[in-house]
Amino acid sequence: MTTPRKRWTRGHSGWAFGTALIFAVGIVFGMIWGQLLVGLFLAFAVSIGWLIAYESWRGRNVGLENRDDNGAQL
Repeated sequence: MTTPRKRWTRGHSGWAFGTALIFAVGIVFGMIWGQLLVGLFLAFAVSIGWLIAYESWRGRNVGLENRDDNGAQL
């Protein structure tokens, strides 16, 4: 049995607005530099980071610290 999918939420609107803004700034910088593809590539790279940061913030996992995890130890 499948669960019904949720509709577009306020959280998705914030992410979509931020992504559109990042791509608009990337296009403007690309046009200033004379290399539109470079601007789009940088906007794409920054938007991936934006997605990760935004979903982490939305999931309330910002600053999650595990006191027992000291990284990889041999």
